Amino acid sequence: MNAVSDIAPVITAANDSLKKDFPLKPFAIRHRLAGHPLLSLPQLAKLAGELPRDLIEYNSGNVAIGQDPDAIPTIDLDPVEVVKRIETAGAWMVLKRVEKSPVYRKLLEDTLLSVARARGANSLSDAGFEQIEGFIFVSSPNSTTPFHLDSEDNFFVQIHGEKFFTIFDNSDRSIASEDDIEHSMTKHRNLKYDDRLNGQGIEFHMFGGDGCYVPYQWPHWVRTAGQFSISMAITWKTKEVRRINDLYFFNSMLRGIGLPQKPPGALPAFDALKLAFYRPVTRAIQPLRSSLTMRRILRRIALGKRANYYMKDA
Repeated sequence: MNAVSDIAPVITAANDSLKKDFPLKPFAIRHRLAGHPLLSLPQLAKLAGELPRDLIEYNSGNVAIGQDPDAIPTIDLDPVEVVKRIETAGAWMVLKRVEKSPVYRKLLEDTLLSVARARGANSLSDAGFEQIEGFIFVSSPNSTTPFHLDSEDNFFVQIHGEKFFTIFDNSDRSIASEDDIEHSMTKHRNLKYDDRLNGQGIEFHMFGGDGCYVPYQWPHWVRTAGQFSISMAITWKTKEVRRINDLYFFNSMLRGIGLPQKPPGALPAFDALKLAFYRPVTRAIQPLRSSLTMRRILRRIALGKRANYYMKDA
């Protein structure tokens, strides 16, 4: 496959789930991205050599479901070698924000445009697909992605290998409390996992061509089987999701200076005041983010001293 059609649906779902369950519930999908040349190991090794270092994260895949983020074992290889040796490296890797590459951005946008049209929309914006980003996962056999949640909606597509993806209801605060959610979004994504959760999640068993829809903030963990795995998260943020995310980040910063905060939505008028202050400040410092050094400094200021944990020289 050399291109993604913007006419025929790239992502499909049974039982009309794209209209019936989206965006509130997870569901299985099928897609036409398996075998795409941009998602092959040689191309991903090339991409790993081109991305800024802070957009590449990798470590051992031999970790617990509820892995302590301060005790994650590392892999002593550079990013390109991790991809090239993924069958034997015992590694888990994510290439972040791949939409910064024009060819990957087109792949993401064409895929979501096909979904938008399947839902009766004429454009990405009409369908609510904004701030589109892509994350590509390259994992060795028998690797685990620990229990965590994400701050965006996600069509997760399996490209190569076998993967088990287990998702939990985000309305159950016994699984992830408000404090857990804020910490996962602003400090480190890993959540604590209790064995009592075994069997409570929805498990999607995926091979190349399979996938699932992961709603905003639904906790999940993932494991590969006996082959190396390539997967991609096609993500977006709606205006409402961006609003909630901004509040979580500002709340975390205020809490860091000793000011307790209510979760987003508890005090709507106060939320509006927070956003009126926070958003102009973040826009003002955005130009500084063009520098890797400044991005590291800003992450440390906003998220704490462990914010750059995934870079060896941090």
